[in-house]
Amino acid sequence: MLNTVSTDDAFVNGHVTFVAPRVAGQIARVLVDDNNRVHKGDLLAELDKEPYRVAVSEKQAAVDAAKADVQAATAAVRAIEGQARSQRWNLQRAVEGVDSQIALLHARVAAVDKSKAALVLAQLQFDRARQLVARDDVPREVYDQRQAELTKAGAELAQAVAEVHQIRVALGLPPQPEGGGDLGQVPPDLDETFSSVLEAQAELIQSAAQLGVVHSFEQGPKAMLAQFEELGNIDSTFAQLTANAPAVRQAEAKLEAAARDLAQAELNLRYCDITATIDGVITRRNVNPGNYVQVGQNLMAVRSLDEIWIDANFKETQLRDLRIGQPVDLYVDMYGSKHVFKGRISGFTEGTGSTLALLPPQNATGNFVKVVQRLPVRIDLVDYNADQTPLFIGTSVVPTVHINKPPAGPDAGKFLQTYVPRSRSPSPTASASDTRQ
Repeated sequence: MLNTVSTDDAFVNGHVTFVAPRVAGQIARVLVDDNNRVHKGDLLAELDKEPYRVAVSEKQAAVDAAKADVQAATAAVRAIEGQARSQRWNLQRAVEGVDSQIALLHARVAAVDKSKAALVLAQLQFDRARQLVARDDVPREVYDQRQAELTKAGAELAQAVAEVHQIRVALGLPPQPEGGGDLGQVPPDLDETFSSVLEAQAELIQSAAQLGVVHSFEQGPKAMLAQFEELGNIDSTFAQLTANAPAVRQAEAKLEAAARDLAQAELNLRYCDITATIDGVITRRNVNPGNYVQVGQNLMAVRSLDEIWIDANFKETQLRDLRIGQPVDLYVDMYGSKHVFKGRISGFTEGTGSTLALLPPQNATGNFVKVVQRLPVRIDLVDYNADQTPLFIGTSVVPTVHINKPPAGPDAGKFLQTYVPRSRSPSPTASASDTRQ
């Protein structure tokens, strides 16, 4: 009974990371050479940092200027806030002043009515005194007194009427209503259409607009004041409006953009240090101090010592007994029989090497000759120590799979899992040393 499956068409493969700059510049130092062992984070090369330091200084100055602009915008908006507060009270006082004038007008109209009644009474008393004095029923002094009272009542009525006319003119009304109507009659919306009220409203609308609050001129003054009352605490309302004012928001946006530019400049400065991203060995170094390099230009490569595996190209006739997880003994030519590496099958490529080639064969000509195909099988190393027994990519390996031992590990027992070979398409012809024991 067959216990193992083996092939000599196998080799060591592994990850290769190409090192490239993320910013353009002149190489100042190269700290490694080919075959140097490096660790993740080690400095490999360094670009001239001076231009990027200058860029950082410029961006920092732009950030400082943007911060000053934010402070200036905030101070200006706070001044506008104080102006808006004052104009809000001006509008309220203007409305209250009109209401007070209307109330005073009604009081003066009442005084006119009182003066008219007093004048009527004085006229009656004077007429009676004149009749009595003619018959010598009362002394002349009574007649003179009643005459003086009549004159005084007339003067008081004239004064009261004049005061009513004065208030009406101050309210923008004609001294005498059209058609001789009631002197106390005023338009019902006078406290919202009076010129001083409209002027105070326009000033408040202008200041509020600079705080980001847009009012319509069609909105009445009392409605505007009611809207402020509905906002709750006036101090917190104005503080919120100040923080969200367009000028402040615009300055803050410019500060944010300047901060992003500074962060990018600082990042570019850090990118002048070209470091290793994996542990491995330097190879293909092609850069020297003084070279000017572009973004993405290949400077060198780092071959991993830990992230390596075996690509074994088994014949298709050998695959029926192979499964993921089967243990494998690995014989490497560079170590001979002195050391046997351990591994396990981790996956199968879903296609032969010939179908994955750049120019796959075309067998539709009618001259088809069957050739045993090979399919790459990936074998992961188990308990591999790169410091004690390192494997070099591309070296030959002879894997021996123990097909009768139970598979273990992830996906154990599965078949034909997707796997893409890293390099070197296998030959479609069989090797003479391929064995099946």
